[in-house]
Amino acid sequence: MDFLAKATIAAEQENWSLLNQCLQHLLHSKSLVANHQQQILDWALEILNWGDFQDRWDVAKFFPSLGKQAIAPLIKILEDEEADEELRWFAARILGEFNDADAISALVDLLKSAESEELSVMATTALANQGKNAITALSDLLDREEWRILAVRGLAHIRSKETITPLLSVVNDAKVLVRATAIEALGSFHDPLVLPVLLAALKDVAATVRKEAVIALGVRSDLKDRLNLVKVLKPFLWDFNIEVCQQSAIALGRLGTDEAADALFSVCQSSVTPLPLQLQAIRSLGWVETPQAIAYLKQVFEQDFAASAQQMDSQLLIWQEVITVLGQVQTANLIPIATQVLIELLKSSHPAMNFAEIRQKLANSLGLLADPQAVDSLQSLLSDQDTVVRLHAIAALKKLLCAIG
Repeated sequence: MDFLAKATIAAEQENWSLLNQCLQHLLHSKSLVANHQQQILDWALEILNWGDFQDRWDVAKFFPSLGKQAIAPLIKILEDEEADEELRWFAARILGEFNDADAISALVDLLKSAESEELSVMATTALANQGKNAITALSDLLDREEWRILAVRGLAHIRSKETITPLLSVVNDAKVLVRATAIEALGSFHDPLVLPVLLAALKDVAATVRKEAVIALGVRSDLKDRLNLVKVLKPFLWDFNIEVCQQSAIALGRLGTDEAADALFSVCQSSVTPLPLQLQAIRSLGWVETPQAIAYLKQVFEQDFAASAQQMDSQLLIWQEVITVLGQVQTANLIPIATQVLIELLKSSHPAMNFAEIRQKLANSLGLLADPQAVDSLQSLLSDQDTVVRLHAIAALKKLLCAIG
């Protein structure tokens, strides 16, 4: 039996799953689609109207193949306020696949009128999928406060230089979410108009806006010297909001200079630094990958610690993070330096060496660095009193010996 006949029977029996399978086969044949396009579209619409979520999900991908004749019936579904929300959600999602003025207009109307957040979000996403074609429609929505955040989100997803001007128009909006979304989107453009806006956003009273500005500037290594970005971003290591502090640490690590390492080390040294920021500063020091940064990591490991049970848990995490970061060094001329630091720590009488999990981490990191000078130290761990440490030392030795041939 051919797939047209099977599809007819499946439709009569309301077997939407089987009908979906038949449509998949039919759409592989251009001649069948050309000769039976209306019938195939009608079947697809039946599945969309009466199928369950999975049936609708499966059939949704077929509509773009059916051409622009599918747009009008989908818009009709979208405009039917009596239709169930899930059906309208799928219609909006499918219309987002068509670069068509009528589809854009219908999606804008939905965004304006939708009472449910799910429909509004889908209308925004579908408009964003239209790319440049939807910029004008979304920009027009910025004039109304109730639609502004949805319009900004849509523009933010398009990531085209044509969105810069409309996004710049809302960077001083009264609503924090609008400002933050605009700054996040603008941060992806290397445009002269954007830079002063990012710098101004660093002074925003809202932490979410400052955070997005820090993130955006942290990936602008091209401005590292021109703006002295380390100097610009360093104060935000001490921001009132820890997320801003963490993003500043990430940004400084990416800049990869000794000046950045100095700033990160000062955070690690402070007794008032929260543990999450301390750990991020350690990770960021590892990204700097300079001899100075490695020296700072060693000092972080060796600095004095408090011995209360709660503080000891935090200290263990700090020790483990330092060892992990040292084991991730990739710059060829720094690998021997990082290896030597780990060997010295292992041989020392540092209190951390009393913990099996620390010795285990050391074995792992030495294995990752695969420097020949670590062979003796790893062999010494083969007689460790802890079984797990011995097993990790064996694995590290194998990895090291394979690396050096």
